[in-house]
Amino acid sequence: MKVLIILNHAPYDGSDVTWNSLRLVEKLMEGGQELGIFLMNDAVDLAREACRPPEGYDQDLSKMLKGLIARGVSVKVCGTCMARCGVFKNQPYFDGAEKSTMQALANWVINSDKVLTF
Repeated sequence: MKVLIILNHAPYDGSDVTWNSLRLVEKLMEGGQELGIFLMNDAVDLAREACRPPEGYDQDLSKMLKGLIARGVSVKVCGTCMARCGVFKNQPYFDGAEKSTMQALANWVINSDKVLTF
């Protein structure tokens, strides 16, 4: 893995942090970078089918994530956070988002050239 993006924010937290991070991933992909995304804290909701844009929000962030997965971005989601964090606690992750561990994140960090957190 060359570039690792770690997301912590809830997908629809009143800011565009998550949207902008996914836009960055898209641009890095266009530049040929090998990418991985690790979701933790409230960002785990991004990988759940139950996550939908709130009224008036013009971007479907989960759909964006699914598109990145379809294009080959590896997405791992903190398994511990699954039960502790997010609005949709304990709801399953959608296909392509792999339930993962802190050890897997540590390994990704060690093997990455760059690590960005949002």
